[in-house]
Amino acid sequence: MKVVTLSLVSILFLAGCTAHQADPKITMKPPAYVEEMPSRIKENVGSQPGSLFGQGENPLFADLKAMHVNDVVTVVVTENIAQTSTAKKTLSKDSSDSLGAGLTTTAGGGVLGSVSNQLNKVGNIGFTSGSNNSFKGAGSNTRNETFTTNVTARIIKIMVNGNYFIEGSRELLINGEKQIIQISGVIRPYDIDKYNTIDSKYIADARILYKTEGDIDQTMTKPWGSKLMESIWPF
Repeated sequence: MKVVTLSLVSILFLAGCTAHQADPKITMKPPAYVEEMPSRIKENVGSQPGSLFGQGENPLFADLKAMHVNDVVTVVVTENIAQTSTAKKTLSKDSSDSLGAGLTTTAGGGVLGSVSNQLNKVGNIGFTSGSNNSFKGAGSNTRNETFTTNVTARIIKIMVNGNYFIEGSRELLINGEKQIIQISGVIRPYDIDKYNTIDSKYIADARILYKTEGDIDQTMTKPWGSKLMESIWPF
């Protein structure tokens, strides 16, 4: 009996754990294909005497865009989410049946005919039936969100196809509230403009995290006891 009870408790516990979603998480780790793709091997270009374009790490005439590992590029994060959905549904069904199975009377009438007529009137033995079902539903949802900020990221890896995997973060401490912004993703060097900035819409596999830590965050976060009860409550 104890084994059965423990089994039921375990099933209810697992069901309760799967019924409630955990807190959303996000990781800044690069996608699998970024880790699997080899890095580009730096090519040594020989100097050309008399060239206007200097050689070395900081040539006189050179593109100021990020080109090497650990170079930085500024990401302009502008994310706009607009969603509007409307749904309406109306269902209606009517039905009526009559089997006509009432008692019949004899041609001569008499006592039997009178009794059958009374039974037809009182008992409705003609077997008539009807139903009416209807359903009407309507719903609408509107969502508008805008997030704008600038984050300077660093080139972590230059892949063999020439694309960059970048990662950056920024932390601000304002009046006891800590704001954390993190970003990572894959960009093409051609999308970096002349000011060494790139729009977040050009980032592939973009992962953007924004969160706050402090009194406001603690006030809006459920205590661990409430989360525990919600996770094990099976209903």
